[in-house]
Amino acid sequence: MANNNAQPKKAGIAGLFRHQIMIPIAALMLLVLFNLIADPSFFKITLGSNSDGNPVLNGYLITIIDSGSELAILALGMTLVTAASGGQDISVGAGIAIAGSVLLRVLCGTETSPETLHAPVIVAFLISCLVAMLFGAFNGSLVAFFKIQPMIATLILFTAGRSIAAWINNNQLPNVNEPSFSYYGTYIPGIPIPTPFFIALACFLVTWLLLRFTTLGLYVQSVGINEKTSRLNGLNPELIKLLTYVLLGLCVAIAALIKVSRLQTINYSVIAKDIEMDAILAVALGGNALGGGKFSMSSSILGAYVIQFLTTTLYKFQVKADALPAYKAVVVIILVVMSAPAVREKLSALIKKLRTEKAAAQNS
Repeated sequence: MANNNAQPKKAGIAGLFRHQIMIPIAALMLLVLFNLIADPSFFKITLGSNSDGNPVLNGYLITIIDSGSELAILALGMTLVTAASGGQDISVGAGIAIAGSVLLRVLCGTETSPETLHAPVIVAFLISCLVAMLFGAFNGSLVAFFKIQPMIATLILFTAGRSIAAWINNNQLPNVNEPSFSYYGTYIPGIPIPTPFFIALACFLVTWLLLRFTTLGLYVQSVGINEKTSRLNGLNPELIKLLTYVLLGLCVAIAALIKVSRLQTINYSVIAKDIEMDAILAVALGGNALGGGKFSMSSSILGAYVIQFLTTTLYKFQVKADALPAYKAVVVIILVVMSAPAVREKLSALIKKLRTEKAAAQNS
């Protein structure tokens, strides 16, 4: 009887470890263990005040949930694009530059540093959302209707996007002097937790509700797994792919608001530099198939914060910014190798062999 009870328990534990979210959790545990050993003060959180005298929380963990929030927002859209199209959008960094430039253009008009805003922030944000979604639709059209490989299709905007962003503001760097505009990228007075974290949380909840109470998630997975079969079942693969790119464009606009709000200005060549690689890595670290199909939003979100955890850890130990891509490349190599079908088959065969040998030893 005891053996019968132990068997389902072992099966349940094995099933838990096979769950997709265990990949980013395992990576997170490794980073936590490393920092606990190397410097436990990494996890210290203190209550201080900012330049305006408002109470704010300080510490490396706060930096992670703050700086990782726009990456988490991008990971939401990138997950849908990857699942539906079996490819990735490498233009999100340039898209952030464009959306941020549009946002500042509406707020500042033709002035470089206006004393008062030319339009409410919500109006400027909605216009930047529209522009970002249009560029997302452009990328999606190339992928869905012209059957261009996603990375090649989005290479167009990746190459030209920052020049377009500079052209929007005539190569000027507008500066917003309104203090309340900085709240979106820093702190709301009286709330010690960074605002970007709440924005990311709201985006996750809206996405969860969208996937929970509509058939969008099922359609995206169906198209990503087998486009021809989904068409025979009455779906429109082109429309679904286009929709995922438009949704990613919306995520880009939200991330742009946070990025521009932090500094209240923009640098077209630097803003969101290489963030597209981190967004793709977040999707991969979340255990999502980069070839499309089944996906997990919660795993991608956790993957995004794990990447920021890694970045913050490297900065903590004074690793130069130029060297960061090399460390992330190691993570990419490990993920790609571990997710390769040949490696998975060999690992499964090895585990099966070990279980068989263990069972034979117990019976003897």
